[in-house]
This record gives sequence, structure tokens and C-alpha cells, in this order.
Amino acid sequence: MCMAFGDVLRSLLCDRDMTQKELAAKLNIAASTVGNYIQNSREPDFETLKQIADHFDVSVDYLLEHPFNNVNSVDEEHLLCIYRAMMPEQREMFTEQGKAIVRLNNKKE
Repeated sequence: MCMAFGDVLRSLLCDRDMTQKELAAKLNIAASTVGNYIQNSREPDFETLKQIADHFDVSVDYLLEHPFNNVNSVDEEHLLCIYRAMMPEQREMFTEQGKAIVRLNNKKE
């Protein structure tokens, strides 16, 4: 099973810490158009698809046929975006804090 184009685009934006508005400006299209792509309510034409692939340095195939590695909830995707934006030292602290919270939860049970 493959991810929808909009989900792949959302992930790429998150990974690059880029906004929909910034991508729209780079592609010379309306920010609402990018929003429609992300909501999977509209698909780009082939030329725009190539521009998106070039911008993110991925293939068009990657954009269209990206397989699900796993299915994450919106909250999990948000946490992943936060984690990816951190410096390595911050990631280590974040992970340790998460482990401490899990240990506390386990003690309550």
C-alpha cells in the first residue's frame, strides 16, 4: 500500500522544516493550491510534480509511489517533526524524558 501524494508532501515539508507558503512561493503557485495537495483534494500537473521532485531532491516515483513504512497518527507525526527539528543533544534529552514518563506510567499501573 502506498501513501497518498499529499501525505508524502506533508512529510517532506515537515522534514525540511518548510511551510506550505514557502513551497508555494518557490513553485510560483498559490499557497491554497499546496494546501489542496496536502489535503489530497487536488493533484499537481506533471510540470509542477517535476518541480516539487526537483525542489526536494526526490524522484517523481518517490512522490507518487512512496510506500507506507508504518501508519502514524497525527500526534505521532507531530512528535516526529519536533524530534527531527532538534539538535542531537536535544534529541537525547527528549528521549530520556520520554523514557522517564513511561517509567512513571508503569509504576502507576
